[in-house]
Amino acid sequence: MKNIFKLLIATLLALPFYSCGKINDFLDLKPADNGIAIENTTSTGPTYKTANAVEAALAGVYAGFRNEYFELDYFVNGDAQSDDAYAGADNPANFQIDDYKISPTNSNVKRDWAYLYNIIGQANVVINNVDSVPDTLLTSDRRKEIRGEASFIRAFMYFQLVQLWGDVPLQLKELKTFNAAILPDVYPILFPKRAPMTDVYAQIIIDLETALLNVKATAANKTIITKGAANAMLAKVYATQDPHDWNKVLKYCNDVIAGGYSLLPDYDQLWDNAHENSVEAIFEINYEGTASSGNWGASMFRGLDWKKFNIPSNDLVAAFDAEHDNIRKASSIIFLDVTGKWSDPHWPQTNYPFGNKYRIFTSPSPQNYIFIRLADILLLKAEALNETGDLTGAAALVNQIRTRVSLPNTTAGTQPDMHLAIEKERRLELAFEGVRWYDLKRTGRAIEVMNNVTGVDGVNLGYSIALYQLLWPIPQAELDKNTQLTQNPGY
Repeated sequence: MKNIFKLLIATLLALPFYSCGKINDFLDLKPADNGIAIENTTSTGPTYKTANAVEAALAGVYAGFRNEYFELDYFVNGDAQSDDAYAGADNPANFQIDDYKISPTNSNVKRDWAYLYNIIGQANVVINNVDSVPDTLLTSDRRKEIRGEASFIRAFMYFQLVQLWGDVPLQLKELKTFNAAILPDVYPILFPKRAPMTDVYAQIIIDLETALLNVKATAANKTIITKGAANAMLAKVYATQDPHDWNKVLKYCNDVIAGGYSLLPDYDQLWDNAHENSVEAIFEINYEGTASSGNWGASMFRGLDWKKFNIPSNDLVAAFDAEHDNIRKASSIIFLDVTGKWSDPHWPQTNYPFGNKYRIFTSPSPQNYIFIRLADILLLKAEALNETGDLTGAAALVNQIRTRVSLPNTTAGTQPDMHLAIEKERRLELAFEGVRWYDLKRTGRAIEVMNNVTGVDGVNLGYSIALYQLLWPIPQAELDKNTQLTQNPGY
């Protein structure tokens, strides 16, 4: 029993932390105090005693979008794991991801699991305790908004987890009290089993529906969770889970489109840093470029001081060129001379590419990241229309996207051809926005595309991906401390 208690104490100390402090705007918060997101056996009263305390806790949940996962790994996982980018730089963990040789001890795999569950743990505390705040300054409407915003964030994190690992533990409660008498009840919280993907997706949908019901309709600051963001994520979830529900995808895409969003007239305005929180952005993380609000991740993808991550692939450049897509290519990729700095087997030093969508790469950087925007949703709707037999409607949306970048209308005339046309359009439109790998996975095209991807001079890169490699291994560190977890097949 003594050893069990030692293990439990160690586990408790590893649980997520949350911040408390006075708040006017969650983006301006400075943590004033940190405490483990549990209560000991002698604690009494509500978790949050004031409106400021729960607002500060919500700010801590939002702050998860500014950690290493969303500043760097989100793009490595979505782009370097696809045919859009090579790993670049010199990190062996990234090379494993790029080459589909991921070990359960991979440091990125370990930290990404931890980051995502840490944010979920913080969201759980807010969701489960906002209604018990005794402060009358916290209105009923604001309580609902807080619960909705935290529910969206929890859903967003679980969507990352289920796409990367498949079956994952569903942790929806925090540990509030602990003693020997309740050990059988708290054991599943401390040492959870993996839940089936169907259950995880069901919870994601519940959380997004909670958000949709409770959050604001609009917000000038696109970091704030709105109904548009909830509708967009519901569309993405129904397009991803198996079986796909294309009618639901259509419904939620239509609800996004009816929400007042519109395409910017010039594609490059999305990336020129003069149109932040634009009419096209649905969910965007804002940075101020200060020590407490600086996006260090932008410097990971661009600069001449060291070899960067996510180097644009020959295959992607060839795709832009084949389409004569000069506008999006110029916005997405910049070629520079790196002679004397480093070499690379994929590109000459005199004409070396970098991603060009995140252009303020000083540190600390005020570079914003756009995670969801209207063009993504329009193309997702086109996909749903095509899947439900409306080829004409799908073509109209694809042509709307192409017109903005001065490309002619699509020539796809059959459902299979339109499927590939939409896939290509999403690739060129959304390059380096962290979505390509997940698009290939959800459409069942990842193995075929990656096993045929080419490099310099059109030579096949020699990938030989097996089905099991579409999911990551469960981190070995998690298996070591939780015997209830099982490893994904093949690892």
